Amino acid sequence: MNDSAVKAMFETIAPGYDFQNSFLSLRQDVYWRRALANILQLERGGLILDVAVGTAETALAISLRYPEAKVVGVDFSPAMLKVGNKKVAVRGRKAQISLTAGDGRQLPIRSNSADAVTISFGLRNIEERFMALGEFYRVLKPGGRLFVMEFSYPDQPLLYLMYRFYFDYILPPIGNLISRTNYAYSYLAESVDSFPRDEQFVAEIAAAGFVNPKIKKLTFGIAKIFQGYKKPQEAQ
Repeated sequence: MNDSAVKAMFETIAPGYDFQNSFLSLRQDVYWRRALANILQLERGGLILDVAVGTAETALAISLRYPEAKVVGVDFSPAMLKVGNKKVAVRGRKAQISLTAGDGRQLPIRSNSADAVTISFGLRNIEERFMALGEFYRVLKPGGRLFVMEFSYPDQPLLYLMYRFYFDYILPPIGNLISRTNYAYSYLAESVDSFPRDEQFVAEIAAAGFVNPKIKKLTFGIAKIFQGYKKPQEAQ
């Protein structure tokens, strides 16, 4: 799918997006976002940029875990941002979280300003992945950290086969049904398949300038958090 088609899809599914994710992941998505917040390990407040913020679930998890931090969320879907802003207001986090429209390939954030950049299940939707990684590097402070959480597949062979059956044959029709589309969760399966495997993506992170890349596996590897650091001595 091209950029306009992906954007149109998120505009369509935004109202039921949170329910769909929780239902189809058996609420593992809640655990994954909390795990990402925990792994940030912020000692005090700081500026966290959450790219592809969507309905602000990750931004809220980070803000609740680190009340002194400032979280800026960026997304290209007005409908997703509308849902996210309502949730931020209802949960009383407007002073800590601000959401804005923007493109992960050209972020509306100044260079060397963020302590950490997070993106949850969003990078596979950006065709120009290396351009986005370059933007993440640009906006991070020297020594700042990148956290990319994406879907993957279990390493254990039997679990892999079981999960692939669910992911390929059960999730798409059920997800399309509850999202009232005929393509949204078919696209999800296709986009996960087309995302690079671990070694290749770690190499892409390194090629963008990040050092000390590592991977944290969640729920037997169904989700993974890729990490990298901007060189401490470097400023752009």
